[in-house]
Amino acid sequence: MAQVKKSENVPKSMQEKYRSIIEITDNFSATSLNKEYAQLIRYATAALCRKRPSPLMKGKINSWACGITHALGMVNFLFDKSQTPHIGASDLYKAFKIGQSTGQGKSKEVRDILGMYQMDANWSLPSNLDSNPVVWMLSVNGMIMDIRRLSREIQEEAFEKGLIPYIPDDKKSI
Repeated sequence: MAQVKKSENVPKSMQEKYRSIIEITDNFSATSLNKEYAQLIRYATAALCRKRPSPLMKGKINSWACGITHALGMVNFLFDKSQTPHIGASDLYKAFKIGQSTGQGKSKEVRDILGMYQMDANWSLPSNLDSNPVVWMLSVNGMIMDIRRLSREIQEEAFEKGLIPYIPDDKKSI
C-alpha cells in the first residue's frame, strides 16, 4: 500500500472554506485532542478541498469539521476509553453542535472519499505507527509478513517504494 502524500495546499477557491473548518477543528483539537490530530485533520480537510468537485462546497462548516474529526477518530480508535486522547462519539457531536446522524453521515462520506479504514497507515497518528500492525504487514513472495522481522535490505526496498513510513531500526536510533 503506497503512502498518501499529505499537504495543506488547497485551491484558491477553497481557501476560505478550508480556513473556516480548520479554525473549528484546531480549537477543538487544542482543548480535547492533541497536535497530531490537529495536523491530520488539516491534511484530510485539504485533501477534501482538492477533490473536483470538492464535497465541502455543500453542507455546513461544523458538520464537515465534525465529520472529518470523527472519520480520523474512527481510524485511530478515538472512541476507545483505553486510548489517549479519547472522547465519546456523542460528546464529539455535542462539541460540534450537530446531531448523531449528521456526524456519522459526514464521517462515512469522508472515509469513503479518502479511502479511510480502521488502522489505516495513511491516516494513523504518527505516535501510533509503531504499534499499528497494518503499517508493517506486507506481501513478500506471496506471504504476508511483518517487514520489521526481515532483513534491512528488504526494509530499505520497502521504504524506497513508499510501502513503509520509515526503516524501523533507524527510528530506534533517533
